[in-house]
This record gives sequence, C-alpha cells and structure tokens, in this order.
Amino acid sequence: MQTSNSSSGSIASSTPWLKTLGIYLLLGAIALVMLLPLVWLVSTAFKAPTEDLFTFPPQFLPQSPTLQNFVRVWQTNPFGRYLWNSTLVAVLTVGLNLLFCALAAYPLARLQFRGREAMFSLIVATILVPFQIVMIPLYILMVQLGLRNSYVGLVFPAIASAFGIFLLRQAFLGVPKELEEAARMDGCSELGIWWHVMLPAVRPALVTLAIFVFIGSWSDFLWPLILLDQPEMYTLPLGVARLAGAFSGDDWRLIAAGSVISIAPILLVFLWLQRYIVPTETGSGVKG
Repeated sequence: MQTSNSSSGSIASSTPWLKTLGIYLLLGAIALVMLLPLVWLVSTAFKAPTEDLFTFPPQFLPQSPTLQNFVRVWQTNPFGRYLWNSTLVAVLTVGLNLLFCALAAYPLARLQFRGREAMFSLIVATILVPFQIVMIPLYILMVQLGLRNSYVGLVFPAIASAFGIFLLRQAFLGVPKELEEAARMDGCSELGIWWHVMLPAVRPALVTLAIFVFIGSWSDFLWPLILLDQPEMYTLPLGVARLAGAFSGDDWRLIAAGSVISIAPILLVFLWLQRYIVPTETGSGVKG
C-alpha cells in the first residue's frame, strides 16, 4: 500500500515538470518557425555570388560568407543618407511622443477637473480611426504649411498618440498617492511632481512606449511615401523599396543586404532597452 502511494506521488510530482517542458518545446517550435524568414534573409545577405539562393532544401548557412553584398549596396546607393534620415526622424518622434504623451496622461490620471473621463474616452476612441482615413487631409495640411519634403512633416503626425496617452495614464494611476503627497508637502509644484516623482516611477512604461514608437517610426513606409518625392529625403524603408525596384529579379543578395541594414537598428535598440522594462518599486519608500 505504501509503495502504491509513493509511486502515485512521484507521478504527480513529475507531471508539472513534463507539462512545463511541453510548453517550452511548443513555444520554442513556434519561435523557430517565426525566425526562419529572418534567418534566411540574413543568410542570403552573406552568400557569395556563386551560391544558388533557391536550392531545395534551402541552405541557411552560407558556404562562403562574404561582406561583399553590404559593401556594394553601401557604395551604389546612398544608404548612409537613408540611415541618417531614419535615425533623425525616429529620435525626434520618440522624444516628442514621450514628452507630449506624458504631459497629457498626467492630468488625466492624477488631476481632478470637469470632463476628464469624457476627454479620455474621446482620446481612446481615436485609436479606432485608421491612418488611411486621415492621411489625405493630413497631406493637404502639410502642403499648405510648406512642410512637404521636410523632417518636420515626417515627425508631425506622430508627436503624440492615443495609445501612448492610454499606456502612460494607466501607469500613472498605479503610482502610490503617498509619493505625490510627500512631494507636494516638500513644496514641489505640479510640474516638479511630474518630472521628479511620476516619470521615474513609470520608467518601464516609458521604455515600452519608446520601443513601440521607435519601431513604428523606423518601419513606417506609407507616410514617407506620400510626403516625400526627393530621394535625398528618403528613409530606409523607401530606400530598400527603391533598391528592390532597381535589382528586382537581378540580384536578391543586394536586396537582402539592404533589408538587413534596415532592420538591424531595430534589433539593437530593442536589445539595449529591454533590460529597462522591469517593475519599479514605486512604493518602496512608503510605509503603512
């Protein structure tokens, strides 16, 4: 009888371990399938001209890895200019978006005024409006303001977002009121509370929003395509599309190399910022 109980206990104790192992194996298989196109793209960018790209089964490891494709793309196309344009637009977009979203979210979360909930509901409702509906009026506005083929015109539509305001408002609501009251008793103004207390307390939300905004700005293709007609103002998505049009059917290695140059900054920024997406102990200094 004791042997039966011990064996059933060992089976029960091993069941959670097997379940966890199965979950990790399933997630690993899904991640591998999702990464295969990226692996094939990077592999193609490093393949020599003598290697066949469309063999079956596909060869994910280049036989003779080379940087010749990257050098040729960089020399024959102004990718340095494209990279500068995308970097400048993305940095300005992220900075202004964090600033204006944080300024709008703070009073919606911590201040009491008439119509606050209605205003917040209207802001969130704009998420339902697709960009394709407003892009023509927005383009006409940019032309009338003389912002066509300009960095300001590229950045202006993304200086604030309903999603960013919603995300930061929810983060501000989670900050203990004791921190705010302590700062106010020390003579801190509302702007000082926002800067010195609230923003450090919601740093993970700020970093999360920064990643989303950076990825959206860096990979945006439609709005630059509408606003720009001067090649020297092109961002990387437009540059890669121009490269694909020039070498379509000719040499996919160059297109893959240009695509890798385009997506590499996104991966680097994510790897750099992900360590900051951790919960902060906002209430560690509050007793009671």
